[in-house]
Amino acid sequence: MRGTMIGLAACALAATASAESVGPVDPAAMSATVRMLASDAFEGRAPGTPGEARTVDYLVARLKALGLEPAGDNGGWTQAVPLLRTQIGAGAIGVEVGGKAMPLAQRSDIYVSTMRPVDRIAIQHAPMVFVGYGVKAPERGWDDFKGVDLHGKVAVFLVNDPDFNAAAGEPVTGRFGGRAMTYYGRWTYKFEEAARQGAVAALIVHDTAGAGYGWSTVIAPGGIGYAIAQATPPVLMQGWIEGEAARRLFSASGQDLDALRVAARRADFRPVVLGDARFSADLAVTHETVQSRNVLAKLTGTAHPDETVMFGAHWDAYGVGAPDADGHTVRAGAADDAVGVAGVLELARAFKAAPRPQRTLLFALWTAEERNLLGSEYYAAHPVMPLEKTAANLTIDVLQTAGPAHDVLTVGEGQSDLDGLLARAAAAQGRTVAPEGLPERGLFYRADHFSVVRHGVPALLLMGMSGGSDLVAGGKAAGDAWLTAYMKCYHQPCDTWSPQWNLRGAAQDVDLFYSIGLTLANGRAWPQWSNGSEFKATRATSAAARR
Repeated sequence: MRGTMIGLAACALAATASAESVGPVDPAAMSATVRMLASDAFEGRAPGTPGEARTVDYLVARLKALGLEPAGDNGGWTQAVPLLRTQIGAGAIGVEVGGKAMPLAQRSDIYVSTMRPVDRIAIQHAPMVFVGYGVKAPERGWDDFKGVDLHGKVAVFLVNDPDFNAAAGEPVTGRFGGRAMTYYGRWTYKFEEAARQGAVAALIVHDTAGAGYGWSTVIAPGGIGYAIAQATPPVLMQGWIEGEAARRLFSASGQDLDALRVAARRADFRPVVLGDARFSADLAVTHETVQSRNVLAKLTGTAHPDETVMFGAHWDAYGVGAPDADGHTVRAGAADDAVGVAGVLELARAFKAAPRPQRTLLFALWTAEERNLLGSEYYAAHPVMPLEKTAANLTIDVLQTAGPAHDVLTVGEGQSDLDGLLARAAAAQGRTVAPEGLPERGLFYRADHFSVVRHGVPALLLMGMSGGSDLVAGGKAAGDAWLTAYMKCYHQPCDTWSPQWNLRGAAQDVDLFYSIGLTLANGRAWPQWSNGSEFKATRATSAAARR
């Protein structure tokens, strides 16, 4: 089957020279790639499954056919990424308040998982402590924990930042970027901080506006968790509690959740014990170590082979899960992120057809992005090219599929002088750069570029979820309509390839990365973090390597 699929893809691509191309990137070729990767044969591309094996085989065959060089382990095309995979099984979750039992149903009231290799989650009558937004940020004069001992307790958090819902004039306003989420607002940070504080479990109160997605996205993993080795052991149990279920729990505990949301926006907030509420969970867990793989290819530079420009996208999606209303079970991840993979493959083809660059180009297709950026995080800890000599990372994660746009949306505007390169490349296309329309979603911290950003590498992210584009056909209203429709399918079975897609706009965006990559690969510039960026100091520690 694999050989047949690859052969069909090659035939399709050979027949897709497109008159709609707006640069070296071909939208029809991108569409053919997405159609293949999003087909049921790839079973939703979940790490450690037969769908992964087919995906990796397909991607390696494509890269070989393009004439690229392998950049993985031991001269191969892949980098092994050992993942712990856990699955929550049967059991019970509940809270006892005032002597009365309050059961919590997995998936409807609560969603939990574990990132530990345990056979059972056993928590008995643990006190529950509301810790506000759970932020410990001395550089901003903020500490939600105030030294309260959380060992053996369940920490309950609000999602996003302390100033997310702040009104004008509140003391916190602007302290955490206003509507633009910081890393402190991400669920990943909150679970990490809960572990540092010694909690046995961590629960985040879900609200769609604060999270940036609905409850259906929260429960999409189906109780399956993935993890790589961490310096600080994670909490035994982590998860989310649905908004109305949380409201009932707080009320039964004698607390007003809405009033506590307001109190949590003050720097003098102190953790609040939820009365006599006691949390219990008795859940079976299965776990195994699976070998997943990043796919890595390169074009070695002619003059500065140890200096790198990276292009990346993630190949994984959510695999097979519960059927939707139409009975579909495969969550194919067509826009998220088969489109990004198609873009990286087109970049690889375009650069291979051009004169070989002076710096090395690395093309990375990551595993386990949907499981908290694990593939790219593993690479950042085990890079095949030195991060201190990586000039920039250019990541594609979801592009709009509704046609050409007058603008391109930037994510994390103002972080680095890569913004200037993006603006110049867009102007050459007759387009403008627009700021992300939904900064509260914290997208700069939610894609694979962030794994190397944390190590100081400047990056650009193109992500269609960052707002509605100003489309040539229909303007901003049409762009907003596309985004609204797409978000209904985010991580759901309906994120599938469609013959109605118009990828000319997506190809325009990928062409921007071709232009920027060409400039960086044939120049001596080292992009710099802006003054005030939280990543500037990290990059500065390796400055001597770039002299």
